[in-house]
Amino acid sequence: MQKEGQIRIPSGCAISGIFSRSGKKMNGEAIIRSISTMHDRSNGLGGGFAAYGIYPQNKELYAFHVFYDSTAAKEACEKLIMANFDVTVAERIPTRKMPQITDEPIIWRYFGLPFEKLLKDTQLDEKEFVARCVVKINTQIKGAYVFSSGKNMGVFKAVGFPEDVGRYYCLDRYEGYCWTAHGRYPTNTPGWWGGAHPFAMLDYSIVHNGEISSYDANRRFIEMFGYKCTLLTDTEVITYIIDYLNRKQHMSFAEVAEVIAAPFWNEIDRMPEEQRKHYAYLRNMFASLLITGPFSILLGYTGGMMALNDRLKLRSMVVAERGNMAYVASEECAIRAVEPNPTCIWAPRGGEPVIITLNEGVEV
Repeated sequence: MQKEGQIRIPSGCAISGIFSRSGKKMNGEAIIRSISTMHDRSNGLGGGFAAYGIYPQNKELYAFHVFYDSTAAKEACEKLIMANFDVTVAERIPTRKMPQITDEPIIWRYFGLPFEKLLKDTQLDEKEFVARCVVKINTQIKGAYVFSSGKNMGVFKAVGFPEDVGRYYCLDRYEGYCWTAHGRYPTNTPGWWGGAHPFAMLDYSIVHNGEISSYDANRRFIEMFGYKCTLLTDTEVITYIIDYLNRKQHMSFAEVAEVIAAPFWNEIDRMPEEQRKHYAYLRNMFASLLITGPFSILLGYTGGMMALNDRLKLRSMVVAERGNMAYVASEECAIRAVEPNPTCIWAPRGGEPVIITLNEGVEV
């Protein structure tokens, strides 16, 4: 008979994040070491990382990371990219051969800006133009998938355990002020390169532990605004919701958290009048963007990182700090692997966002 403690039942998936408020750059070794301590929370069907501040020489250009299933898909996608963007650099993303990483697609990156004439002709701002091009590639070019499209940041993901994925992409050669990581344990969706986390749109990136039971309602609403969920994983919709609320609706990240992890109605009813009106408005106005089901998420964005649990806190998440450094992970061990002596460590309450930003005046 198995005794208590002899069976490990992980609550699916692992997330980890490291952020330097001072803007100090770190290579990828620390985040690989952190996520690798939670090896048993993933099953080798997906691992990935997002890093910010890694392309200082091209920081004003959009960096497109693209998977291709074939040379025909690459040719079709490059034709579209070159027709819409002034591309300065086009190159294969460096990788190292590893026996644990198989079925590799063709992986390229492109740095560029939209042509000014096209922005004037379409009357779109730069970010909306880029977002629409990404959606067009991912929905209309078979065998091509843009998995990263922000400035001075990049997503690196694959099918495999996260520590193997990190070394496959040579992340020790990159330096960034913010790193997030994910180890995947899919329960009802396939393990494939595009379905690994992080999911990204522009400079927003999401890693997620949990399951979105509201996915269909969330997807139907968000697809009314030009997004398309095509990647066979519920986490994809979270990225688009955050892009919609923050970029298009101009909501702060604290307000975004109040929408996707809104208080229960019985809590709202007990609030003071002004507060009650505020939360009731958000719940009614964005009812279809409430995310239900167990989740802990890490959002990366230019200049910041946000950690958030569902209201019932059905997934574990721990936050720690020391000096200018902040850490978030599914388990405390993943933090202590890179910072053995944090000055404070705590588990945020359900629905309580932890928002970490660069110190005032720091430029990256």
